[in-house]
Amino acid sequence: MITGRAVLGAYFPGMDGHAYAVEAIPAGLLTHVFYAFATIEDGHLRLPSQAPAHLEALAELKRANPGLQTVLSIGGWGAGGFSDAALTPQSRAAFADECLALAAGFDGVDLDWEFPVSGGPAEVTHRPEDRRNATLLAQEVRDRLGLDRLLTAALPAGRLQSAGPYDPADSYELPALAGVLDFVNLMTYDFGTGFSPIATFNAPMSEVADDPLEPGLRRWNNVTGAVDYYERLGVPRDKLVLGVPFYGRGFRVASAGEQAGLFQPQVGTVQAGDYRDIARDLLADPSWQRYRHPVARSPWLYHPGTGTFVSYEDAESIEERSTFAARHGLRGAFTWQLAGDDDEHTLLAAMTRPFRRPNAG
Repeated sequence: MITGRAVLGAYFPGMDGHAYAVEAIPAGLLTHVFYAFATIEDGHLRLPSQAPAHLEALAELKRANPGLQTVLSIGGWGAGGFSDAALTPQSRAAFADECLALAAGFDGVDLDWEFPVSGGPAEVTHRPEDRRNATLLAQEVRDRLGLDRLLTAALPAGRLQSAGPYDPADSYELPALAGVLDFVNLMTYDFGTGFSPIATFNAPMSEVADDPLEPGLRRWNNVTGAVDYYERLGVPRDKLVLGVPFYGRGFRVASAGEQAGLFQPQVGTVQAGDYRDIARDLLADPSWQRYRHPVARSPWLYHPGTGTFVSYEDAESIEERSTFAARHGLRGAFTWQLAGDDDEHTLLAAMTRPFRRPNAG
């Protein structure tokens, strides 16, 4: 049984090109499913082409699982249109009206603007006034939705982004925005991407002393540091839902160094795939050497023949993160995304387990 008000969420990949079936969702393990993504095209909200079939199946899933809530997520990495939608009172009202219409069959709306002001892809329109306008946009959507339906947002941790070191407070009025939202899906992953000059962890649990990242950034560039950062900036811990990734990140490195590729200069990124891919193709191959870091609390793989480093999370590391969330009074845990798990739901079971214990929290 899931304890209290805990949020156990997962993003469902409804985008074109994804073939994950709604019927495969293990609804008994979840409280919230975030349908990803609606996008803003030519100033209007649009659903993926597969959405009609998905929404019908989601409605059936909810009938069979009355406690399950579904939330329409808008945006995602590379999605534009937010800056224009948030720019004026008129544009905000129009966006909110379309949200209300498009989300008619959902229990709420999730805003995934990546990112106001800076940090997102260079080609996505952004403005200095986005920071204030993001709060105003959320308030407009809240006013249309009312208090009986959910309004959430997926917000980033501090990390290296497209323009270098990134501070979420430069993009969002965090205390004011949190006051408008029911809760925040904190994206405590993607700390180690192609923007990093070294091969590093995708979602390290804690700061690693020998990580060569600049110390001022390194402090927040991990799971526990990101939670601490949001709390320091005025977001209550009971509004934070901790994110865990069901996918890996890969790098080619110039040399193995002393730690099997870890923290070595990267010479290119590699598509590591989802956990299901890593378990099937890499963990089953003895050519890949396995390691686990005692501070980052994450596993990694190294292939000496190709000089390839792969960071990923497994059931042990996922459960450690969720246990941290439960013990520290966070609202819950969520994942990007459902299709990354194996058919036995190994990672999702690990993510939800700490919140299904009688003493959770």
